[in-house]
Amino acid sequence: MKALEGVKILDFTHVQSGPTCTQLLAWLGADCIKVERPGTGDATRGQLRDIPDVDSLYFTMLNHNKRAITLNTKSESGKEVLERLVKTCDVLVENFAPGALDRMGFSWERIQELNPRMIMASVKGFGPGPYEDCKVYENVAQCTGGSASTTGFFDGPPLVTAAQIGDSGTGLHLALGIVAALFQREQTGRGQKVLAAMQDSVLNLCRVKLRDHQRIQRGPLNEYSLAGKGVDLGDTTPRAGNDSGGGQPGWILKCKGWEHDANAYVYFITQAAVWGNICDLVGKPDWKTAPGYASPPERLDKISDIFDAIEEWTKTKTKFEVMELCNPLNIPCGPVLSMKELADEPALRETGTVVEVDHPERGKYLTVGCPIKMSDSEVEVLRSPLLGEHTDEILKDVLGYADEEIASLRASKAI
Repeated sequence: MKALEGVKILDFTHVQSGPTCTQLLAWLGADCIKVERPGTGDATRGQLRDIPDVDSLYFTMLNHNKRAITLNTKSESGKEVLERLVKTCDVLVENFAPGALDRMGFSWERIQELNPRMIMASVKGFGPGPYEDCKVYENVAQCTGGSASTTGFFDGPPLVTAAQIGDSGTGLHLALGIVAALFQREQTGRGQKVLAAMQDSVLNLCRVKLRDHQRIQRGPLNEYSLAGKGVDLGDTTPRAGNDSGGGQPGWILKCKGWEHDANAYVYFITQAAVWGNICDLVGKPDWKTAPGYASPPERLDKISDIFDAIEEWTKTKTKFEVMELCNPLNIPCGPVLSMKELADEPALRETGTVVEVDHPERGKYLTVGCPIKMSDSEVEVLRSPLLGEHTDEILKDVLGYADEEIASLRASKAI
């Protein structure tokens, strides 16, 4: 049995944030019914195509384990189908522009009339406030949620991160809210609205930077390497390059081959508990007892110089050799792994973190698998559906339509 087996998801999501949420629920066993417009479908089916007239990797990697139905919700017969889906399903997930469901005639009040147990989950750019009607994309969310202002180097512009913390991060937050609402429904018998705003989700992921904003009001952030050089960091959390931002100083250091390999780097942390091991490893045994180096507070104003010296050692080793030498000594570090290295890593294939999937039109492709591993709910990653692939199946098996009724819907262009 799958963890969410028996739960039916009415998936009105598109692009990335919503599909991330519903794909995760589908991975965990929910029956996810993706509703799309006839003829066009989710916009990402055609975006960033690498094979002409074939669903893009953007779409396929966000819509695994789902069934697809096409439905013209502007037609009366299409609305009747949607009403039956609302009555039948447990959760409706959407990331439309504000007010879109209301204009379709499916306000929250109407949905409650049709199905009082329905959970309606929404991704929005912003929660209530001055920006609630504004349109948001990934990088806008990163900028308005505090990530960009704290990413990059101190003397450079704000930067967005490649991790999709705005879209996918919000989808993950919404999935948790849905599971919590399903659990609460077992106690109350009632559905409820669940909202995950992209700004809120990004800020939640940046909470340590909000922590530092408050700390800087009471004194310098001494663990930031620039503070050790006497640089005034200002009155709010600064961009701090590769500083760890925590109590254990860290930095990305060059490794052997960095001149021609853009990813020949390692993240190295000078954890206080293993300071002696670090000193011996990099050929600086005198640091263990030298004035100004022996204790963490003494080292704070020398962090940059310390990492410069450690880098002279790491440049003589590959990033993997650094790992092999540091791990037995409990020195925290990690190689900067490229997408190619991750795609080719056998261990990630074995755990299902990276999966090869066969698609009837594009052939085999590589995708991420479910990042959550459960001992009693194994995840099989199934390919994404073709546009409208399961329309007849859903109408028959889920809603009980007869063949002649389906033919009538098709003739009316409702599906």
